[in-house]
Amino acid sequence: MAASIVNMDTVKNVLEESLVKLGFEVYTLKVGWYNSVLPAKLHLPYSDDSLAVLLLSTPAMFEQAFLPFMEEKGFQGLSDPIDQCVKHCVTSAVSQNFPGQKVDVRYDYELLPSRKPKFLAQTAAHVSGAAFYYQQSDISDQPWANKMFGVCVHPKLGGWFAIRSLLVFQDVKMDPEQIQPDPPDCVPSREARIQLLEDFNLRWQDWSYRNIVTPSQTYSQKQCDYFSTPPAQRHALLRSWGLLAELDDVSSYSPGEHAQVNGHG
Repeated sequence: MAASIVNMDTVKNVLEESLVKLGFEVYTLKVGWYNSVLPAKLHLPYSDDSLAVLLLSTPAMFEQAFLPFMEEKGFQGLSDPIDQCVKHCVTSAVSQNFPGQKVDVRYDYELLPSRKPKFLAQTAAHVSGAAFYYQQSDISDQPWANKMFGVCVHPKLGGWFAIRSLLVFQDVKMDPEQIQPDPPDCVPSREARIQLLEDFNLRWQDWSYRNIVTPSQTYSQKQCDYFSTPPAQRHALLRSWGLLAELDDVSSYSPGEHAQVNGHG
């Protein structure tokens, strides 16, 4: 794509054409929107009007991207299979459609040398308008003495999604007049917000927090089985599905679950 025609709309449209069919959603945001709500040590090192793109995975990603990826590419052994699939999809979309563009691609599982995440996924989701990031500070007269971690809720998917990647197009600038969208407040009552944070913090393993709003899609049974399986045992599950050869080296399999929006699932 010629640099002269690369702008916010073309970037969004091209990425959607490549990735929506694979089960992703694409949202645009200004770097300045993200940086304005964070301390300087967590800022993205780009000008405020630089274009950033946030990628979410929907429940459809598992069947439309992950399983075909495993059938075609197989498991390389050094990192989480879902991470490998997401990286393959994003890298392919960027390299094929934006040759010569400077694109800083950051994934939800990546850490800086300081051990801080390369981007704060839930903050990016909120400021892009993709999903509302409900935090303890959003609840008046809090009933808890201890810290409660926040969680994003998608207006259509509830908690049945994951935040996967942030792309910064370093040489593409957004319109200075572009208005920042507000994320839909789909859990407006104090009582429902308390339930959401308690379900997420205290009962996250039963996934009840994902249904705080009626979702338009949820995970298939196969996908639920995958994400309910401890990470270190998922290679055996994939092998039982015929997606891993018996002799694949899984000794380097990374068991890390990522503490981003939805326990990585």
